[in-house]
Amino acid sequence: MTDLPRELLRRMFEAAIKAAQPALCVPPHLPAPPAGRLVVVGAGKASAAMAEAVEAHWPGPLSGLVVTRYGYGVACRRIEIVEAAHPVPDQAGLEAARRMMALVEGLGADDLVLCLMSGGGSALLPLPLAGLSLADKQEISRALLASGATIGEINCVRRHLSAIKGGRLAAACHPARVLTLLISDVPGDDPGDIASGPTVADASRCADALEILRRHGVPVGPAVRAVLESGQGESIKPGDPRLAGAVARLIVTPQSALEAAAEVARAAGLRAYILGDAIEGEARDVATAMAGIALQVAGRHQPFAPPCVLLSGGETTVTVRGTGRGGRNVEFLLALALALKQHPGVYALAGDTDGVDGGEEIAGAYIGPDTLARAWARGLAPRAALNANDGHGFFSALGDSVVTGPTRTNVNDFRAILID
Repeated sequence: MTDLPRELLRRMFEAAIKAAQPALCVPPHLPAPPAGRLVVVGAGKASAAMAEAVEAHWPGPLSGLVVTRYGYGVACRRIEIVEAAHPVPDQAGLEAARRMMALVEGLGADDLVLCLMSGGGSALLPLPLAGLSLADKQEISRALLASGATIGEINCVRRHLSAIKGGRLAAACHPARVLTLLISDVPGDDPGDIASGPTVADASRCADALEILRRHGVPVGPAVRAVLESGQGESIKPGDPRLAGAVARLIVTPQSALEAAAEVARAAGLRAYILGDAIEGEARDVATAMAGIALQVAGRHQPFAPPCVLLSGGETTVTVRGTGRGGRNVEFLLALALALKQHPGVYALAGDTDGVDGGEEIAGAYIGPDTLARAWARGLAPRAALNANDGHGFFSALGDSVVTGPTRTNVNDFRAILID
């Protein structure tokens, strides 16, 4: 290994992000022009960049509307770009979702809807079912995000409170054909979980959503309970004829991003091992397990011999108990540093490939063998910071935050542990 550990970890993270750029992954999957109109719709942190790639490579006329996170827009000439709030939805997202449904009304069998979906699309398309308000959706979103629920569980609830998710957008497009291009940010790459599946049939039921809310202790207001208990929130089910012309295609996944990072590591003389692209669980529990593996590698050369890097992706969760500036990646790193106990020769980077960990415009952070010692020398208390869910406060004070700015893509979390 010839690179300094911190520099090499950053280059691996950048390679993962680059592998998921829409300019690279969208053009090979564009369809043949339809006999009728092409209408482009979409949502997510990558959707504006995906729209830009479509415009740059589409030979004929098109129109459309996509919604992305504030700060993630790009200049398009024919596709309107709307920015809205994430992870808690706002009025701008609601209006964009409403306009999107109107845009696909009245299409014919010769028309094609090209749907561009990526991570973040759920919060960016908050169109409540009749009887629900935006405030209801916001309240449920905040509670679920703090509850420790997995992204699959959160999106199940979202699908059953939405007038656009859970296949409803594709049903509204009928009889037009629908091709959905997906950039996956979810463990397992289930198309129904990416942006909560606006164009994908959904086999889950309202009863499943109610059980998730009960299991995680999320308060359920009367309006939400009425929608779920009455069955009004049932999504579009497999076999529905309105989705017969709808096709969903994964164009980039967390696995492909991890493979790009592994190539960087190997070029630097490191063995690279991908432990999994769909790892879930409480961030601090995943960190404890990963620390155990790293210490076994460093101390006993099992199951791998150093120098090497252990790569993983997926989406951990954080049950929020403190009032700090948290995010699942910095929570993971803080717990990892504590579990490693300053072991020499072990370094790590964890970050969200969209550039935003939790509610902060910070992707993640670094740790090294000296992280705890430097913190103590500055009067910081790592254990107290972890208990307060204050990972961003902790790493910002050390100058170890990783800031990318808007990446305009999203293939979920990236974790790399380098053992020298």
